[in-house]
Amino acid sequence: MERTEINEILEESDRFIRSFGYVLPPFAYWSPDEMRKRAASDASLIASNRLGWDITDYGQGRFDELGLFLFTVRNGSAEDLNRGRGMLYAEKIMISRQNQLSPMHRHNIKAEDIINRGGGHLVLELFSSAQDGSPDPEADVAVLTDGVLRQMKAGSRLVLEPGESVTLMPGDWHAFWAEGGDVLIGEVSTVNDDLTDNVFREPIGRFSSIIEDAAPKHLLVSDYDLWLSL
Repeated sequence: MERTEINEILEESDRFIRSFGYVLPPFAYWSPDEMRKRAASDASLIASNRLGWDITDYGQGRFDELGLFLFTVRNGSAEDLNRGRGMLYAEKIMISRQNQLSPMHRHNIKAEDIINRGGGHLVLELFSSAQDGSPDPEADVAVLTDGVLRQMKAGSRLVLEPGESVTLMPGDWHAFWAEGGDVLIGEVSTVNDDLTDNVFREPIGRFSSIIEDAAPKHLLVSDYDLWLSL
């Protein structure tokens, strides 16, 4: 992806989020220079816990078809999770554009609630894990939808209307996309680790390769290692 496109997506996404009355935290609007200075002093956890902007085309260069906008609002650490004490949770706000696929994947550790916060319909395709960890084409899938247990056939499509949610446990395979309009998505989960805890069915990457054709408006979490020398 070109940095020019990323900058445009940042502005479009912020407007879309605000249209639902959701406002991002102050650090969302820091310049790269301010992020660099603050990450070296009073805001080091923003960088180390990888809070902030995240735009991905999964390394495929087709963002409109295969991609996702994310912003990590809060996140604990693997150390807290291992100790069983401290900040054991994370929160994201995301945007799935109409007919834009977030591809089939699962998590080894993270349990998450995926919430349709508004817009169109959020459609999820679901599978359980087979013994080898791959999607099981035969086994039923059991998920909670707003506290109600649902048994579904392998590969079933769950449609979430605005206000509805689904709870996905580690090992639950899921892909999702928006229909009938773009969707604002909330995610509440255990500690999030996008570097190691995403297992994709297809051999794709989690982050985008960026062509630096312009200066970044704001840093992405995938910029931190390079820009902030983590």
